[in-house]
Amino acid sequence: MKTQVAIIGGGPSGLLLGQLLHRRGIDTVVLERKTKAHVLSRIRAGVLERGLAALMREAGVAERMDREAIRHDGALIAYGEDSFRLDFTQRAGHSVLVYGQTEITRDLYDAREAAGAPLEFEVEDVEIHGADTDAPSVRYSVNGQPRQIDCDFVAGCDGFHGVSRKTIPDHLRREYEKVYPFGWLGILSETPPVHDELIYASTDRGFALCSMRNPNLSRYYIQCSLYDNPEDWTDKAFWEELKLRLPRRFADSLVTGPSIEKSIAPLRSFVTEPMRWGRLFLCGDAAHIVPPTGAKGLNTAASDVHYLYHGLRDFYENNSTEGIDRYSEKALRRVWKAERFSWWFSALMHRFPGQNMFDTKMQIAELDFLRSNAAAQSAMAENYVGLPY
Repeated sequence: MKTQVAIIGGGPSGLLLGQLLHRRGIDTVVLERKTKAHVLSRIRAGVLERGLAALMREAGVAERMDREAIRHDGALIAYGEDSFRLDFTQRAGHSVLVYGQTEITRDLYDAREAAGAPLEFEVEDVEIHGADTDAPSVRYSVNGQPRQIDCDFVAGCDGFHGVSRKTIPDHLRREYEKVYPFGWLGILSETPPVHDELIYASTDRGFALCSMRNPNLSRYYIQCSLYDNPEDWTDKAFWEELKLRLPRRFADSLVTGPSIEKSIAPLRSFVTEPMRWGRLFLCGDAAHIVPPTGAKGLNTAASDVHYLYHGLRDFYENNSTEGIDRYSEKALRRVWKAERFSWWFSALMHRFPGQNMFDTKMQIAELDFLRSNAAAQSAMAENYVGLPY
């Protein structure tokens, strides 16, 4: 099989890149290790920066998003019984959308299938060959049958555990990592959200987040030990702990119910450099991971898609290599800014093991400064709604 761009990974970043390129007449093949049902069963965040929303519209897959997404013009920051609202539109001139990552993926699958563009599931034994030459190829198997794609470029959108990052030789690849000493216990429940905007709460008991997927589907998180298991937490214990971490007016109005999904996510920051080797480009979690604080994971992957899409367009439409030559540089510059924001917000809102009272007082002072200072609010709002590409 031959194509122009082989995309490894059938999650939202690979599908979005493929859809954008398809609309410019650039051929792609998407390879996915899991089944479609498995990909669509993943529970992920759903806060969309303005840049990701614009890419969805450019890709022609935004009709349902624009109809069903919940626009958020701000968020609440709580510490103890105190809270304040950060107004995104006032401080940054933009809002965010709440629309589940699963729904984005579903919309992109529908578009790819409608276009009849190649998409293979349950691929195994993926290998990238000749990435440092002018004729790369991807070898893999489906149902034990070997296959090969000859292509111009390979886009590695296959996540942290995929083959793409590891294809870059060790002596050329630099990796940076911070592992946080706690996780997030999250539940999904068919209950109305406790508030019409997200609540980020910092307390002596640890962090909490109140989020939602739609008016009847809520997503809640509490900071927990890395040694906990979801089975350690009954629904009753979770709700009781969440209430203790919210200001009383929200705790008293919280509607509880059975969880329909419960999981623990560890928190870590990770970046690999460079994000390009020859004709192989890393995109999304294949190159970087951020803590979920601030919802930058999918949004940072979208910025990679933006830079790679425009670089490939420039190559095919203008015979220019400037965009692909500068892809890693441009993507990493924005990645590190997203990492900085997630690192700052995580350090501000969580309680760390062994944290002393000086550190706690510094967090309270920072929150009070954020509450009272317009410039600090503008800086946070600009990062939250998404820095420009």
